[in-house]
Amino acid sequence: MAQPERNERQRLRPAPLLFEPSAAASDPEHFFDLESMEDPEELLRRATELTLAFRAATDRAVEFQALAAAQLADPRRFDRLTVAEIADRAEWTEDYAKKMIEFGRSLLDDPAS
Repeated sequence: MAQPERNERQRLRPAPLLFEPSAAASDPEHFFDLESMEDPEELLRRATELTLAFRAATDRAVEFQALAAAQLADPRRFDRLTVAEIADRAEWTEDYAKKMIEFGRSLLDDPAS
């Protein structure tokens, strides 16, 4: 990922993801109270904030997956895992696990990127 693009994403502070009460979360029609909004402009604004927040959360989670995969595959670890074991645990293909390990290593080598 290009450095300017990542810095731009980090500057965009999307709306925080608020946890819903368990009763609301169990209702399949309930989603962050969006279903109760009547003003389409407010609905669009809040839905867009949530979309950006989920994307940012996904990007961060993928980076943490990559870091963990790289650490688990580190040959200096006595308990290191093979690519196949990492793929199995993360429910990835082996090819994807290799790419994630490489990505994680790049993040470990240059954490500011």
